[in-house]
Amino acid sequence: MAIPIINNWQSYYPEPDEGMGSSYERIILNRLLLRLHSERGYESALESPCFGFTGISGINLMALAQKGTMVYLEDHDLERIELIKESWRELSANMEIMQNKSGYTELDFPDGSIDLVFNFSALWFVQDLSAFIGEACRIAKKDILICLPNRDGLGFKDQLKGYSKERYPRLHPAHISAESLIYLMRKRGWKLVEKDYIDCPPWPDIGMNKEDFLSEKFGVELPKSQKPKEKLSILPYYRGEDPDFEHRMMRLFPFERTMPQWFKRIWAHHRYFLFRS
Repeated sequence: MAIPIINNWQSYYPEPDEGMGSSYERIILNRLLLRLHSERGYESALESPCFGFTGISGINLMALAQKGTMVYLEDHDLERIELIKESWRELSANMEIMQNKSGYTELDFPDGSIDLVFNFSALWFVQDLSAFIGEACRIAKKDILICLPNRDGLGFKDQLKGYSKERYPRLHPAHISAESLIYLMRKRGWKLVEKDYIDCPPWPDIGMNKEDFLSEKFGVELPKSQKPKEKLSILPYYRGEDPDFEHRMMRLFPFERTMPQWFKRIWAHHRYFLFRS
């Protein structure tokens, strides 16, 4: 869930370093998106809001853009919008980003104009969940894909301890309820056609690097390595400078592939829900 990103999201941009967790997450998400793209032939896709988790914001749909999909993004923060544009500048021209001033209760697109409407665990930034879902259903032509933090996960439960309404006034944890999402989608005539747990690496969803986690939670200080810490980011992979990136991340996938559903329920970092009308 990584609530702290709300306060430190700028730190990912000067020298991108998303860590192993977010790097693995991006490859697993890419595999899902690219599979759906091959099945459905998305010509356009919208991510709204495009901020809400660890790492560099606004690049979740980069893999689709590099396949020729026209990607649209929405964010509410002008500073972040400019940084997202910079991230995309050398990678793909198939992107347009705009500011959403409505709290995501309105999406400024014509009816049925977007093949895929996508949200990656950012529904808690939506001010009115029912209004947002109504707008997503209005503009979606083929699919709506919503990812949610796994609220049954041990990592989520630990991170939620840091939440308070006063500390995070823009955050609405009630909006990341799978039951509420499915109810609102079905109410508008959209069918849930696929769902699963996703992003289940061999570590819990701690939302920070392991050194900070052990230090803050247990007072354990790991020995400092003499080697400089490797910076991990998917951006060089998208630029063609790190072709082995996906292979390195997928070395962790056997853990996710072989885990039973009951274990994923308490360990996976996210869930996804695919709807069609």
